[in-house]
Amino acid sequence: MPIELALLVLNALFCLAFPWVYNWSYGRQVGGKRLMGNRDNLPERQGLAARGLRAHQNHLENLVPFAIIVLVAHAIGISNTVTVTCAVVFTIARLAHAGFYFAGITRLPGINGVRSIAYFVSLFAMLIFAAQLFGT
Repeated sequence: MPIELALLVLNALFCLAFPWVYNWSYGRQVGGKRLMGNRDNLPERQGLAARGLRAHQNHLENLVPFAIIVLVAHAIGISNTVTVTCAVVFTIARLAHAGFYFAGITRLPGINGVRSIAYFVSLFAMLIFAAQLFGT
């Protein structure tokens, strides 16, 4: 399996794993039995449960275009050092973004907006990858 496809699958698995974390946290917030029902009239998510949901939604929003780019590249037979590097960078940046989001970290010593930086790194990796589709 090409590295780009393997990383796409890995990102899909992250997407499946995120709800386990934030729903576990939400279950601790409202009680597990309430989550097993229809979830009507539940209180707003707080803390990790809220940040995790937002991280998951953001990952989904970025996974769709990444998947399209990777699948089109595979379909037309494009795989090179640039596409592999971009897929690796995208994956690492998305993991960093989610980790910062889950942990509530927005800055590190000397670096403001670290979560946003991770987002933009993943975005630029996707755009550079997509540019490879038009270089043939």
